[in-house]
Amino acid sequence: MPYRKADYYRGKRVMVTGGLGFIGSNLARVLVDLGADVLLVDSLVAETGANRFNIAEIEERVATRTVDVRDALALERLVDGRDVIFNLAGQVSHLDSMTDPFTDLDINCRAQLSLLEACRRTNPGVKVVFASTRQIYGRPDYLPVDEKHLLHPTDVNGINKMAGEWYHILYNNVYGLRACSLRLTNTYGPRMLVKNNRQTAIGWFMRQILDDEEVQLFGDGSQLRDFTYVDDACDAFLRAGSNDVSNGQVFNVGGSEPISLRDLLDLMIEVAGCGRYRLIPFPEEKKAIDIGSVYADYAKIERALGWRPETDLKEGLERSLEFYRANREHYWGELAGAR
Repeated sequence: MPYRKADYYRGKRVMVTGGLGFIGSNLARVLVDLGADVLLVDSLVAETGANRFNIAEIEERVATRTVDVRDALALERLVDGRDVIFNLAGQVSHLDSMTDPFTDLDINCRAQLSLLEACRRTNPGVKVVFASTRQIYGRPDYLPVDEKHLLHPTDVNGINKMAGEWYHILYNNVYGLRACSLRLTNTYGPRMLVKNNRQTAIGWFMRQILDDEEVQLFGDGSQLRDFTYVDDACDAFLRAGSNDVSNGQVFNVGGSEPISLRDLLDLMIEVAGCGRYRLIPFPEEKKAIDIGSVYADYAKIERALGWRPETDLKEGLERSLEFYRANREHYWGELAGAR
């Protein structure tokens, strides 16, 4: 039974950092339907994927604060009295982390410490669920990647996200601040940033395919990935946030079956009824941080919390492409994003 039917969150005071971004806004929609008192915190920087249209249908049912997670004093006021914090704010662009490593450090490390310190001082009973990434594994030593795999990230973003994750686990283990981490893998669905290729490859693929442009796929297209539909990812957050079994734990949140990027594009083009692609050599700046094939073993979260991906990839792509076709003006080009 999908966890979202449970009533744990009814009346709970829940905060979502990065709440106007992709996953945060989808999570907020579920939380308000479950009867939670929801506060969304976001810096509203368009490059992060923040978009007011993401919460258009629930704007009257949530509170929002335009706050950068690097503002430690503001965070201390906001965390007070919260029952659960879903900590999704972060810098997620791998290329940006290499060209501007100190901003990535501030957002993915220092800001995480600020939030945890604010919780420790003013609200030590809160539960915090951190959004981590499979990128911290780097180029895998074996497949599928499980939580025991050595962490050796290939870029600045991966290193800083790794540190942010372990700050949460440390505060759980040392200070008793209940925290856990979900290592997300290629989450996709409605409300992604698709106007450029700074964040997700699959989002940029969708944009180009719907515009009937030629997608440039690096390498031979044989790289394997798993993809998690955003509703399934939200279900994992809800389960982790409501169950103390997750305290101090890290969990992979993966897709059902790996697929090559070439087969993914073939499927997307089939579903969209348009688009095309061409294989090209890797650019040097991308080749240096490419991780090859990688997909996750999610057996640990299935055992602990009963989570598994439920949405078939084709079905998820159909829903996503339908959403962007219907809402193109809110996600394409310079007019999209924060206003």
